[in-house]
Amino acid sequence: MRQQNKVLFYELVRRHIRELLPIIYTPTEGDAIAAYSHRFRKPEGCFLDITDPDSIDERLSKFGEAKDIDYVVVSDGEGILGIGDQGMGGIRISIAKAALMTLCGGLHPGRVIAVGLDTGTNNKNLLNDPLYMGNKFPRVRGEEYDIFMEKFITSLTKRFPHAVLHFEDFGVINGRPVLEKYRKVLPCFNDDIQGTGAVVMASMTAALKITKRELLDSQVVIYGAGSAGLGIADQIVNHMVTKGATKEEARAKIHCMDRRGLILDDMHDKSTPAQQSYADSAAEWEGIDTRSLVDVIEKVKPTVLVGCSTQAGAFTEEVIKTMYKHNPRPIIFPLSNPTRLHECVPEDALKWTDFNALVATGSPFKPVEGHVISENNNCFTFPGIGLGAVLSRATVISDTMISAAVDQLAAGSPGIADYKKGLLAPLEVIDETSAQVATAVILQALKEGVAKVEEEESPAGGKVSVPRDFDGCMKWVKEQMWKPVYRPMIKVEHVDSIHTHQY
Repeated sequence: MRQQNKVLFYELVRRHIRELLPIIYTPTEGDAIAAYSHRFRKPEGCFLDITDPDSIDERLSKFGEAKDIDYVVVSDGEGILGIGDQGMGGIRISIAKAALMTLCGGLHPGRVIAVGLDTGTNNKNLLNDPLYMGNKFPRVRGEEYDIFMEKFITSLTKRFPHAVLHFEDFGVINGRPVLEKYRKVLPCFNDDIQGTGAVVMASMTAALKITKRELLDSQVVIYGAGSAGLGIADQIVNHMVTKGATKEEARAKIHCMDRRGLILDDMHDKSTPAQQSYADSAAEWEGIDTRSLVDVIEKVKPTVLVGCSTQAGAFTEEVIKTMYKHNPRPIIFPLSNPTRLHECVPEDALKWTDFNALVATGSPFKPVEGHVISENNNCFTFPGIGLGAVLSRATVISDTMISAAVDQLAAGSPGIADYKKGLLAPLEVIDETSAQVATAVILQALKEGVAKVEEEESPAGGKVSVPRDFDGCMKWVKEQMWKPVYRPMIKVEHVDSIHTHQY
């Protein structure tokens, strides 16, 4: 349906979004990606092959001219959802996120491109699969990968100079370095690092408001220090900095764990530089089992516990009750996808805390005894951030623009009025939520002087003018958003061209 009738597809999903989002995105999308080559019917998106880098520009050219494209989603398929390296099947995550940009962010479906980078795969099942359609060699690393990425970015900025670039499901090795290298070259962001961080930060902000606690007084344990976990840590730090803390003070309040346990400052040979920026002092943890989540919680006494580990059941009854012992209103976010990989289920987290925990998850769960379980889904953040960047013609997507999105999303929490109603606005009003987030992003971009929209000509003639008040700006945003409605058919009488031209 999405391929054949986009208006019908998007209107159907819009009307039944809670039921259909898990089908067009996670968790069903993960199964579709894993079986991509076996279920292949027709190509969608733009396929770029590391063995043929000179064809990048030609392949991108098939999707239009400079004025035709607003948004590009790209993945190299290495870190797909909770299922890891899926090689060329990763094109489907780009397709899914492009569809969500239309569904939730109101971008015209013809103005978004889904891109897959085929740089090989380390998935042995795919390498040995005779039906696998991607390159059958181990993932290319280092200089060759960097040159390929540079050619892609150069071609993209030349051919579609107004497009916002969305990095999706890159692996730990490349995700952060690629983002840091190019975020000042063109307006871009990494959804797994910044989008995930933003939605978690919004839920955390709402939970702190509900329980009347301050962000700068919080202690956070992040269980799972990969791209998503460190992205959440970064966003918490960025937000704390906007509230008056220094980076060093903010980082001291965050404690990250990976499969080797708590990240300590004497583990340089076992952890990445990004992980080391959150390392605890080894001297302060002498005599404590830093591989034990219970022992770490006993010492830290965290306000917030975040799970990005894909270790199902890691948040045991002992873990939750230890946290509850030191924190009468614990904030617990088991975020790993898909559902079978969650660190705990909301029902257990609530029962083990006498229903005093504030819980948000990474996949959809049904309410538990009247408590709505908000889904910390990136669709609450990246469509609004992306839409705001597109409409403002931002030259960069700054940390403060993302913080503005966080504050706006948190302000719309229904839990502030009644904590049982959840930490995030319901999915049914996602287009309204995205418009609000986009408005906050645009106003921040204008404030920072990185918005170039008012340098353009408006369709009615003259320069574009963006209202500076929130309500006026949001009205303008909504006017720009694509709606899934059929255009009216107007019958035009045929007129013989001989009688209409002057010779």
